[in-house]
Amino acid sequence: MTTAPATDPQPACSRHGGVGPASRRRIYRHIYPLRMLGMGLGALLVGSVLYDNQSPAWMWWLLAVTALGWPQLACLHARHSADPYRAEIRNLLIDSALIGMWVPLLQFNLLPSVMLTLVTTYDKLSTGIRRLWLHSLPGMLGMGALVTLLLRPEPRLESSLLVVLCTLPLIIVHALAISMASYRLIRTVARQNRQLEELRRTDTQTGLVARSHWQEQANASLERFHASGNPACLLMIDIDHFKAINDLHGHTAGDEVISVVARVVRECVRAHDQAGRYGGDEFSVVLSDTRAADAKAIAERICSRIAALRLRELPNLRLTASIGLAETTPSQAGLRDWMNDADLALYRAKHAGRNQVADFGAAPAAPQARTTLPA
Repeated sequence: MTTAPATDPQPACSRHGGVGPASRRRIYRHIYPLRMLGMGLGALLVGSVLYDNQSPAWMWWLLAVTALGWPQLACLHARHSADPYRAEIRNLLIDSALIGMWVPLLQFNLLPSVMLTLVTTYDKLSTGIRRLWLHSLPGMLGMGALVTLLLRPEPRLESSLLVVLCTLPLIIVHALAISMASYRLIRTVARQNRQLEELRRTDTQTGLVARSHWQEQANASLERFHASGNPACLLMIDIDHFKAINDLHGHTAGDEVISVVARVVRECVRAHDQAGRYGGDEFSVVLSDTRAADAKAIAERICSRIAALRLRELPNLRLTASIGLAETTPSQAGLRDWMNDADLALYRAKHAGRNQVADFGAAPAAPQARTTLPA
């Protein structure tokens, strides 16, 4: 007979499957009901062949032991083993050997022999345990060869209508199990892809948008401006004297400063704005559908909120930030140009004494040569 196909494949992460310690200890609880179901369906199929062949009583006793006794012995063996996981692997190999034994006992009846062999092989594949199906072949083939040599059964390849009908439950249950396993696998992969995408989009320390995703959103805002004229503003936010904070108070304090400043930025911008961590102690915000005057109000609110921050561990530490602001203009051919404008405004805010907002558009009338800064 065969174990019923697993409806939730185990992950193959190591040479022996790579499941966690708790799963290794409980694996027999998962396989026992599946083995009982599979053995029951297999016994129905085998019994139909034995009935057609008018097999002797000892074969019926052997069928009863295989279908009813073996699942109990396998469960007891795994439950009381020092390593239930390895014990269950041995049980799965014995399952395959039992199939090898029954194929010649069924006189090589083609339909049940093929079905039992395919199903039990798929069971090994569905566990996710590396090469388990391959390791099961010697036992299956060896047992089949041994029984064939001992009994020399006369092949009867044809299958009666009774055998065909008794094969249907195994086919139906196996097909449903494969469908359920595929459905669960697809849902698992989709969930993991969503989690990976979320990790790609989010800076884990601050919860803000990660740099790569922020750049995509900033590029999209600039393209919308060039296409339809929808204005947007870019804020480049830099924590003042952050290196000194790290040097004087340690990197743990520096990480706390980054986290609390990121929280202020997130709370001060709107839901449709894109606030990201550009790198180190620098944050960047795209304010969609916003003119410079409104953007400056948001930036000044961020500045004042940061200046009001107090760390519980360092109550005497005074935090400030400088912010450079740049509105979209036709002269900005790409994101690099837009960011250069915001960086130049940030430089002016630093040069003017820090803890303030500087607007690139409010620069002195004398034109400034555009400096190429890293995007």
